[in-house]
Amino acid sequence: MEPGLLRPLSIGPVVTRTNLILSPMSGVTDCAFRTTVLEASGRDAVGLLVSEFVAAEGLSRDNAKTIAMLRYQEVERPFSIQIFGADVDRMVRAAEMVEEIGADIVDINCGCPAPKVVRRGGGAQLMRTPDVLRDILVAVRAAVSIPVTVKIRAGWDDASRNAVEVARMVEGEGAAMLAVHGRTRLQLYSGESDWNLIGEVASRLSIPVIGSGDVIDAEGALERLRGGYADGVMIGRGAISNPWIFGQTLALANGYEVRDPSTLERIAILEHFAGSLAETKDLRAYLGRLRGLACHMAKGLPGGAATRRVLGKATLPADILRIVREFLLEGRRFEELVEDDARLPVMPTADADGDAIAEVA
Repeated sequence: MEPGLLRPLSIGPVVTRTNLILSPMSGVTDCAFRTTVLEASGRDAVGLLVSEFVAAEGLSRDNAKTIAMLRYQEVERPFSIQIFGADVDRMVRAAEMVEEIGADIVDINCGCPAPKVVRRGGGAQLMRTPDVLRDILVAVRAAVSIPVTVKIRAGWDDASRNAVEVARMVEGEGAAMLAVHGRTRLQLYSGESDWNLIGEVASRLSIPVIGSGDVIDAEGALERLRGGYADGVMIGRGAISNPWIFGQTLALANGYEVRDPSTLERIAILEHFAGSLAETKDLRAYLGRLRGLACHMAKGLPGGAATRRVLGKATLPADILRIVREFLLEGRRFEELVEDDARLPVMPTADADGDAIAEVA
């Protein structure tokens, strides 16, 4: 048992349950996925849930699709909504809308490396324009009463790793918490997250500093906390294939052996996700998201690669759930699945904007 590793965080007046935070992920951490993580891991394990990043421009223009991304359930509290953009007035309006709908925290994205975001001055581009970030932070803090937090990267590239300088500015302007992803923008998601840099940032600040990057299992989460790199850890991609990771981390910290989810638990969580998605997604987006989680959950299991190829052909939610049930419960051979499902055309999944992306393989 390792008392003290998992503990609450004070983010302004907001107190979390633990220092394990679900990282914001575009096209992933919507209400359906967040509540699925709570269902899998248990509410006591997850300290804070953060939305997928939401465009300030869309919110300020009252775009219905963007506003729908603000949806949450009361069980998610404490709950943070992350916004992105570079226009001060639009970021202020977006933050006001976040407060109006009842979120506990508003987070400013300074870490997204996507070209379509940085081209407009948002995301990781703000690491290159800290004066713009300062203006946004000052204006947003003046406009809302809920805590304002910020997520940054190590810097733009290896020649401009300015996370420490940006972090000190962010704290000086009143941010209540800072999250640091230990890669530069040019690294995207390659290489390794620099936790030594994260630790350096944490040593310079008095507000909570959360580390992000490469936390993919319970032991890895505790190892970052044991090392004193940060006050808490963000878990992102590790939660997609394993939404039980928060509960597993809590169990390990309390001296229990990490237990893999049973077959029935895997099926129940996928069905929970399917039911939550059906409330808000059109069929095309619904299929893409459900197929995506099913494929992630099959990854690494015996026969999982073959089953993922079959899942890529499913055109109805019932087909996806049936294939997963048969794979997990009956251990059906891939050849049988192919014979049964060869009639199904391959349907591409969709990204967060509804644009077709690579077929699941």
